[in-house]
Amino acid sequence: MDLPVMPPVKPMLAKSVAKIPPGMQYEAKWDGFRAIVHRDGEEIVIGSRTGKPLTRYFPELVDALRGNLPQRCVMDGEIVIAYGGRLDFDRLTERIHPAHSRVRMLAETTPASFVAFDLLALGDRSLLDTPLTERRGLLTEALADAGEPVHLAPATTDTAVAAEWFERYEGAGLDGVIAKPLDLPYRPDVRLMYKIKHERTADVVVAGYRHHKSGPVVGSLLLGLHDAGGVLQHVGVCAAFSMKRREELAAELEPLRMDDAAEHPWARWSDESAHQSARLPGAPSRWSGKKDLSWVALRPERVVEVAYDHMEGDRFRHTAQFRRWRPDRTPDTCTYAQLEEPVRYDLSEVLSGSG
Repeated sequence: MDLPVMPPVKPMLAKSVAKIPPGMQYEAKWDGFRAIVHRDGEEIVIGSRTGKPLTRYFPELVDALRGNLPQRCVMDGEIVIAYGGRLDFDRLTERIHPAHSRVRMLAETTPASFVAFDLLALGDRSLLDTPLTERRGLLTEALADAGEPVHLAPATTDTAVAAEWFERYEGAGLDGVIAKPLDLPYRPDVRLMYKIKHERTADVVVAGYRHHKSGPVVGSLLLGLHDAGGVLQHVGVCAAFSMKRREELAAELEPLRMDDAAEHPWARWSDESAHQSARLPGAPSRWSGKKDLSWVALRPERVVEVAYDHMEGDRFRHTAQFRRWRPDRTPDTCTYAQLEEPVRYDLSEVLSGSG
């Protein structure tokens, strides 16, 4: 491979802002695996956000990229999997598997797509110093004849349209809006773009915590919600605390600590078969490896308000943010019914730009 921008390349990043800034190019924020694709003739390299190769995990994309990208180019985009008319991150994570046979099977049953939104090189020309507006024009031309599963990400310079996308596209599993200054060069691994993400709040039960890596203080709080049958399901964690606050939380929660967790709703967490019928902390995962997943059981009596962006099935997609204790709420009132459910929106309309 001999391109003007060679792998590995880390993608340009975005910093969070509360509102959509004016006077920029706007795109949907895709909830998938960020990927930099290098193509030089028949050679294809798909690099992850950290620069590690993803190529072997998406064999169906390798063929599709050869058929849809210019002969020599470097593109920035997102690998996504659509299922039931929306993005499905869980099915995407299943693709990172050591068994080649498993990857091939999933490539056939749940094929991935590549959504391109920037162009770093074309032919013998590096575009890293080229303004965004010119890069976007070249990207649009380069993908003019592309077909599924390769897509050009919809973009607009109309703030009102971006605001509408922010509200409507969440129902298709998208994560918010990205704003890019029009004269922006491409700077790998630098936060020069802006992301505006959804945030909601929920009252949840604190049913345990994990120790911090530094010692016997709170590392993360384990959060639960009651399902329609009254069963407390593990929905995620909140973990962003100062060291002083971690120490304070350990002291605050000590009276709730259970020496014998046999009566805890999540007592069977270490039994792998129990995870098939309930959502419990410590679920076996290829991501966890040999990581210690043990936790401190608490009587599920305290309620906390947390902020979250959106749900992935019946759990928080990302780490929730601690907002405040809710002594006015009882644990039994913390149910899934309080969560906002965005209106469903067909992902195909987003990809086609007709939404």
